[in-house]
Amino acid sequence: MQYQPASYYLPHRTPMIMIEKVHLVDEKQCICSVQVTKDGILSPFLTDNYQLPNFYAIELMAQTIGVWNGYHDSQKNHSPQLGMLLGGRAIKTNLPSFELNSELIITANLVLFDSKLANFDCDISINQQCVASGKLNVYEPDPSELDQLFGSQRLKG
Repeated sequence: MQYQPASYYLPHRTPMIMIEKVHLVDEKQCICSVQVTKDGILSPFLTDNYQLPNFYAIELMAQTIGVWNGYHDSQKNHSPQLGMLLGGRAIKTNLPSFELNSELIITANLVLFDSKLANFDCDISINQQCVASGKLNVYEPDPSELDQLFGSQRLKG
């Protein structure tokens, strides 16, 4: 199946889009990827020696979940909705950073979905080896909740 670029399914704008390609989305899983390059979408976040610090793993996982949600919204002709990362458990990385020219494959597996609250098991692999993993809890607020949180600061559109 052909998918749009990851940015199509996310409510984010550049430079906050951190994943590029969508490889698979189904009812229980989403697989996306991004390449660590000097001039790619991750370039604003790279260290002086062109590595991506490992703490960005959580955001890569969260955006993959966002793609999962945005894809399902697009199937209902809805635009991507803002989601919130509530927290994570058992977040582990075994690299201090992701090296230049690494292709990061991010997988999010749905564990629990209850209306607006969901839990996903996520991992990031390089060359088919898991280098980061964690369980993320996410929430999709409705427009009135967003207005309560952000008031007039919330961008409409």
